[in-house]
Amino acid sequence: MIMAEQERPGLLIFEIGGVCGVLEGHVELLKKHFHLITMKEFLENKKKLSEKIKSTLIYECRPVVDRELLQSLPHLKVIANSGVGVDHLDLKLISSFGVKVTNTPHAVSDSTADIGMALMLASARKLVEGCQIAVSPQTEYFAVNWLGVEVTRATLGIIGMGSIGYKVAMRAKAFEMKILYHNRNQRKEEEQAVGARFCEKMDDLLQQSDFVMLVVNLTPQTHKLIGKRELELMKPTATLINISRGAVVDHDALVEALQNGIIKAAALDVTYPEPLPRDHPLLKLKNIIITPHIGTATVQATQMMVEEAVANTLAVLNGLPIPSEVIPK
Repeated sequence: MIMAEQERPGLLIFEIGGVCGVLEGHVELLKKHFHLITMKEFLENKKKLSEKIKSTLIYECRPVVDRELLQSLPHLKVIANSGVGVDHLDLKLISSFGVKVTNTPHAVSDSTADIGMALMLASARKLVEGCQIAVSPQTEYFAVNWLGVEVTRATLGIIGMGSIGYKVAMRAKAFEMKILYHNRNQRKEEEQAVGARFCEKMDDLLQQSDFVMLVVNLTPQTHKLIGKRELELMKPTATLINISRGAVVDHDALVEALQNGIIKAAALDVTYPEPLPRDHPLLKLKNIIITPHIGTATVQATQMMVEEAVANTLAVLNGLPIPSEVIPK
């Protein structure tokens, strides 16, 4: 039996549709379990609605959770983040209000690993530039010296062997790649499964890899993890791929490296900020591919993210074990 809307726990969302709102296709699922309250509705009737709201769904980093919002929601129990990265949330502040934070790591692993492989293949084989040549009205013939490089049997260095990094390694194994990885902790079981080799020092991985893929969370320790020094350690024939967060890479150093042949190419699904200013020098380079943060932008992944967020939220509200809780460090 479905509860009447007023009996369901209140779930604060930014909006439905729009640029940062919950997708309309997911509203029905959410309404089965929650009374949905948009930020606009909440701000127009704070006194009444603040009593009802017990959970918040963060979608595309919205709504913004700050001290003012937390203070205005006395019955808030959980903030369910849709996606893995929680760098937009002040975990210590939220925890100080007795509120739990959850994320959706299981929903995004395959889709994000897929985009990593897609970017690597597209960059290696110059797909974007090749497409432009193939469709250009000015093209009269295809050049015989239009050469990319092979991904098969090349060396891939994965920085960050979490669930996504491991999924990337599984795909790379099928391409017969030599797989290196750098991680806070060695993962012996995973490395044996894919034939990967652990590099305790990131420098060793950078010096040996044909492709370097970044799959780390954004933390104070990983902010500008790849800068001028790290780029200069890479091979001049190497490609940098970032599917983590834009701020993990020093963009000024990357521009310089791409312009001066320090590395061959880059392929980014993430930048900082997003989107980049339209006059940013990265947008003018030919040896770069930039996609609009679409690592999790699939029908399947977005559906699974909402399902996982719902499961996390209901677990907190019902006092059950939480599938994916984010613990402040």
